[in-house]
Amino acid sequence: MTADAPRSPASATASADVVILGGGLVGTTLALALDAHGLSAVVVDPADPAVTLAPGFDGRASAIASASGRMLEAIGLGARIVDQGCPIERIRVSDGLKPGALDFVPDAEDGSLGVMHENRALRRALFAAATEAAGIDLRMQTRATAVIRNAAGVTASLSDGTTVRAPLLIAAEGRNSPTREAAGIRVARWSYDHEAIVGAFHHERPHDNVAYEIFYPAGPFALLPLPDDEIGHRSAIVWSVKAEHGPGLVKLSDRAFLAEAEKRMGGFLGALSAASPRASYPLGFHHAARITGERLALVGDAAHGIHPIAGQGLNLGLRDVATLAEVLVEGRRLGLDLGDAQLLARYERWRGVDTTLVAGTTDVLTRLFGIPGRTASAVRRFGISAVDAIGPLKERFMAEARGESGTLPRLLQGLAI
Repeated sequence: MTADAPRSPASATASADVVILGGGLVGTTLALALDAHGLSAVVVDPADPAVTLAPGFDGRASAIASASGRMLEAIGLGARIVDQGCPIERIRVSDGLKPGALDFVPDAEDGSLGVMHENRALRRALFAAATEAAGIDLRMQTRATAVIRNAAGVTASLSDGTTVRAPLLIAAEGRNSPTREAAGIRVARWSYDHEAIVGAFHHERPHDNVAYEIFYPAGPFALLPLPDDEIGHRSAIVWSVKAEHGPGLVKLSDRAFLAEAEKRMGGFLGALSAASPRASYPLGFHHAARITGERLALVGDAAHGIHPIAGQGLNLGLRDVATLAEVLVEGRRLGLDLGDAQLLARYERWRGVDTTLVAGTTDVLTRLFGIPGRTASAVRRFGISAVDAIGPLKERFMAEARGESGTLPRLLQGLAI
């Protein structure tokens, strides 16, 4: 399905079970999860598909945890992304290049820890599925110009001149969500004074489906396996650096950039080549004081944003999707108004512990591994060795990496709701 695929003209007024503001990875996945269970959605997004779906690697890739992957399979995305990702069969964590690395290796019967996917490939699969779904009205290059939420329901006026109505509004607009701000929801936030450099390159030796997290005082250097292509072996990087150094690294020539990256890697994958386009973005933390309001639910980065240190940002949003979908589908079966305050309270309670735990853990790890000095490094290596030696603790970390901790919604178990 191409970005300019024809669709039926929008009527002046449309109704649906939900209106989703934001058609990114999280918002579109939610629409598909609801459609798979008979609920309809209008998805409103200002992005131009010709840009977001353009061929070529844009430098961004995401680790889809195994639980999140089961949900994508359960809602019909599996066939669209099969063989496009690279399984993560091991995660190696180290303090710099010093001895004493910690390897997370699942048992053979447990399968991989997750799969690395290029974000562009995920966007294309989601867009094609949403365009074909009978219960999804996808409004690209469109934004909400006015929204009214009250006891009677939600009414949104759109920039294309139409109006949409629903019992519930869902904000999936990202970390700077205007809907969240308009609702007066307070947000705890701070900056890490770091930027993440994202991109990819080819390397001489195979990565053997291993993801590396190498911690330096200036920030973690994550090396993430991608499928081989016609050039050869390939990995993505998420390289955290001091904010003042970010622009300079992005502007380096490919040759100079690859030389700097190879230093951080110690050459363990051999010579680097064929760098992709690079981008950078500031790193920060934010956590909404609440994720619901009157006929309103927040999902994904609109609700929480964390450091990419553990690769859980997108998975945290996909767990929002699985939870909210289950709450709404079960509410519909009970004959409840989808904007009912009790339904939304259930979603808030269910997600509260998980999001707070993951956000707090990533923040602590970011600060712990960012402490300079030999003493701090020795403490970190001692901690890494302790985790490696304590089986139950190591299993807990692997369960978190798979997205399998806590009370799992049915979709994350690979089951229909």
